Amino acid sequence: MAPSLSRPRRARRAMRGVSLLEMMLVVALIAVASLLAAMVLTGGIAGMQLRSQTKEIAAQLRYTRAQAIATGRPQRFVIDPHARRWRAPNDRRGEVPAAIGVAFTGARQAQERAGEGGILFFHDGGSTGGRVRLQRGEAAWVVDVGWLTGQVTIARAEAVPLS
Repeated sequence: MAPSLSRPRRARRAMRGVSLLEMMLVVALIAVASLLAAMVLTGGIAGMQLRSQTKEIAAQLRYTRAQAIATGRPQRFVIDPHARRWRAPNDRRGEVPAAIGVAFTGARQAQERAGEGGILFFHDGGSTGGRVRLQRGEAAWVVDVGWLTGQVTIARAEAVPLS
């Protein structure tokens, strides 16, 4: 008759667990499933690109406001919807991809040239106000700048035909 295994030895065999390779495989599968679920829920790559551009423009507007407060001098953010370009203080520039529609609404007094939109921020943080609308297909986001406070906010919007 074979000698019986002691109780601690049997317990160790029962608690062997999983290998590192198995654990990494499970983590990779969960990551892939999460990525696919996120793409389905958020509109995929196109939706992520639209939100990314919206956040970039909002960040540059906030930067422009901060520069106006820090320097004590008015600072201007300029966007050209037709050329799909924007410009902020200290030679910050950017472009909006062709697949994303751009529209601007704001005070005419803040425009440097016809066809361009401009938002002027003052030393106290206030601004001339304005709205930048970004749209791709049926999804749209707006970046609003309050004229009194200069506060920059982002919100979803209804898709409309852009001119």
